Amino acid sequence: MILPREPQRRVVVVKFGGNAMVDAPLQEMFARDVVELRHAGMHPVVVHGGGPQISAMLDRLGLEVRFEAGLRVTTEETLDVVRMVLTGRVQRELVGAINAHGPFAVGLSGEDAHTMTAVRRPGLVNGLPVDIGLVGDVVDVAPDTVRSLLELGRIPVVSPLARGTEGQVYNVNADLAASALAVALGAERLVMLTDVEGLYADWPCSTEVIERLTAAELEGLLPGLASGMLPKMEGCLRAVRAGVARAQVLDGRVPHAVLRAVLDEKSPGTTVVPDA
Repeated sequence: MILPREPQRRVVVVKFGGNAMVDAPLQEMFARDVVELRHAGMHPVVVHGGGPQISAMLDRLGLEVRFEAGLRVTTEETLDVVRMVLTGRVQRELVGAINAHGPFAVGLSGEDAHTMTAVRRPGLVNGLPVDIGLVGDVVDVAPDTVRSLLELGRIPVVSPLARGTEGQVYNVNADLAASALAVALGAERLVMLTDVEGLYADWPCSTEVIERLTAAELEGLLPGLASGMLPKMEGCLRAVRAGVARAQVLDGRVPHAVLRAVLDEKSPGTTVVPDA
């Protein structure tokens, strides 16, 4: 069954990450905002990250924390920690925060019901291949489980994990997972929260934020982006190229950033739109 696409029933996929994940007041504010979106007649879907919590747990266990091309290098040991932290801690905390305002949130992983299928993603640094381990790139999304939850009035909270066709579990970057899910759901909007004001025009020489750009303009900038921003903007580009009307990168440190972006259309940050 395809969800109705009337304006009052819009699907909005929100990637929750950055400072808001580790700042209790910001997390509480985010939970309230997501519930407000639902009360406004929208269909919010949350895809969460967990980078700071995963790195902290790896440190506690004496395991290496390493990133290449903006992605976490994931060994078998690292993957065990990733799964434990994402679905056993971060997701539970977020579901609890949302459900403090009503019985809305339901947690699931991209592994559940084969919601996300991934293949091993090759890493590239300066044009050269690097081994980033069990990092996946989503190649298929089966959105029926998420749609069913939305039709019941629930708020799905999704952990970015996926299975390969041969059963191997992959760690998927949350920005790219949110992008793939937004496309599969026919979402009207993709919103990504981060720790900066948006995409800077000339980082690190300038902190001027690019307020709006087309897919073609973003594609031209992509190769020169800093590693931390690269997956976010890649996810935005994939989404608008596949039918999502608008993708936004917002500063998660700003109170009510999501509500302002979706309801008021006046939120600061960077907005990516399809080519004319």
